[in-house]
Amino acid sequence: MYGFINTCLKSLVIEKYGEETWEKLRLQAGVQDSFLTFEVYKDEITMQLVDKACKILGIIGAAALDFFNIEISMEIVNQTEEEERTGKLLRGFDPVYPKSLWIDTKTFCNGLPFHMVFDKELRVKQAGVSIQKIVPGLQTMGICLDHYFSIVHPEVPFTISSIQKFINSQFVFQTRREMMPESWKQRPMLELRGQMIWMESLQCMLYLCSPLLRTLHELEERQMHIADIAPHDVTRDLILLNQQRLAEMELSNQLERKKEELRILSKHLEEEKKKTEALLYAMLPQHVANQLKEGKRVEAGEFKECTILFSDVVTFTNICAQCEPIQIVLMLNSMYLRFDRLTTVHDVYKVETIGDAYMVVGGVPVPVPTHAERVANFALGMIIAAKGVQNPVSGNPIQIRVGIHTGPVLAGVVGEKMPRYCLFGDTVNIASRMESHGVPSKIHLSSSAYQCLKYKNFEMSERGEIEVKGKGKMHTYFLIRNKTATENEIMGRPMKDLDSGRESVQSFQEGRAETTRSCHQSATQTQPEKDQTPAIAMKYIDGPVDAQNSLKRRNQAKIADLTGSYLVTI
Repeated sequence: MYGFINTCLKSLVIEKYGEETWEKLRLQAGVQDSFLTFEVYKDEITMQLVDKACKILGIIGAAALDFFNIEISMEIVNQTEEEERTGKLLRGFDPVYPKSLWIDTKTFCNGLPFHMVFDKELRVKQAGVSIQKIVPGLQTMGICLDHYFSIVHPEVPFTISSIQKFINSQFVFQTRREMMPESWKQRPMLELRGQMIWMESLQCMLYLCSPLLRTLHELEERQMHIADIAPHDVTRDLILLNQQRLAEMELSNQLERKKEELRILSKHLEEEKKKTEALLYAMLPQHVANQLKEGKRVEAGEFKECTILFSDVVTFTNICAQCEPIQIVLMLNSMYLRFDRLTTVHDVYKVETIGDAYMVVGGVPVPVPTHAERVANFALGMIIAAKGVQNPVSGNPIQIRVGIHTGPVLAGVVGEKMPRYCLFGDTVNIASRMESHGVPSKIHLSSSAYQCLKYKNFEMSERGEIEVKGKGKMHTYFLIRNKTATENEIMGRPMKDLDSGRESVQSFQEGRAETTRSCHQSATQTQPEKDQTPAIAMKYIDGPVDAQNSLKRRNQAKIADLTGSYLVTI
């Protein structure tokens, strides 16, 4: 029987009588404590449990008390007394038997393919056709049944008297391996289950049985076929239904495996999606990228005030003429990796790179009041970072020019194939002119950029009026250093102790003695290790002031320069 039946009995006993009663019952029955629901167990386990439960629990009395709330006493009465109390159960039914059996021997043996008739000496008198095919020895009439079979259940001696004592029990026979043909000795032995019927007139025992099989696999192992089992035998239905159950379980397992595979694929897909989005967000602003993913058109936006930076490498044309292309690529990659890290530190947007030119903007695409401060600190970091990149021709650190201008721009996405987020307006041209008219290792500021930084703790020096191509004479300035920020803060490195970490950025500007070539090479080797540290974002105080108010303050500063006084507006 399936373990489900034993499990239900266990649950009933524990629920009604407690764990201790179940443990006592289990020990007396000599069975295990737990059963698998779909595992098939021997019938004797269930019979032992039921037998001990009746003795220990008094099931009938408990049922009467539980359902009818009455206490009963039981006594054994004979059949006569039972008839007097209840009358004849059959109510006068007398069966009619034919004078002779209207079935021939061949039909009987084919209709009941698994049956055997044997006498008191266990000599076989008759056997079904299927059992003869499996155990050829049964074709010899008069052989002893116990030579070919052993009794598995109940555990009694193989004698006619023992069988008669347990005639109401189900009997399970198993073939003896040593008596089977050679072809059968490598297969699992066949078990038969059925009932015994004693035929008094013939002094013989009839064993009506069927093979104890549950699956098609067990049938195949014994090289049997469904046709070997009688059509009326429920074993056929059991095998087919169990096969259907196994198929459903296999299908369920396959679905579980597929579900797990889909979960893993979904996880990998999510990881790849994140990588793709990270790459996309590196090329376009996040809100612009999201609009493009949704198939929406990105409208151009006007920004009242922002700060744009351009930089290029000094004597880049000469370097390209004297080096291999791969050396140029390695040099630019080393430099741009450092610059890209700084964009994270100061939260500025990298617009594009063209050759050795590097362009960033502050206040676009997300307007912030501190756009000029961010770009100024970014420029100071660029000067420091460039000292860690080696010129492949001279072996010395490369030099860069930086130009910064503040003003209004129009920004939008252009193109469908490889779309780019571009800036348009005269502000872009002036920023480019500041870079091209700059000085090596200097940060060149326009007048508007200077006004934005004038009261922001930056040290600046006046360059004076210069002739700017396409713009005429312009008054420009140089950015020297940040008066309050340390190099580590500007570079986004972990802060050092106060005793050693307050070195000003000024030490990296013009006026310091140049180091020897060996020192430059040492710096080149150690700088990448520093850049490998996580970028720590520099803190900026972005209040509720918008770009328009910032522009108003800048105009007030211009008036103050002319009148000698500074107006404060609250």
